[in-house]
Amino acid sequence: MLYAIRGIDNEDSLEGRKAARTDHLARLEALKEEGRLVLAGPLPAIDSPDPGPAGFTGSLVVAEFDSLEAARAWADADPYVAAGVYDRVEIEPFLHVLP
Repeated sequence: MLYAIRGIDNEDSLEGRKAARTDHLARLEALKEEGRLVLAGPLPAIDSPDPGPAGFTGSLVVAEFDSLEAARAWADADPYVAAGVYDRVEIEPFLHVLP
């Protein structure tokens, strides 16, 4: 089943994001290589593809997992969690309808 994983950033998370980004992206690449990643990306704090020092409000990942518990375990092990980037992580089942 697909799950939408939304990490909601703490305030002033930009430096932590930068420090943990390489490890965070490596985990996403692994999901992609396994054919389980639908989409992933950050949520800019302002209406711009390059928010600069405004940073981000969070991240969105839609990927396939065997269960909600497996999605939660994967999300809990994210380097952004360990680095204190995320205030919280929300996970919900996701039904891919279009395209």
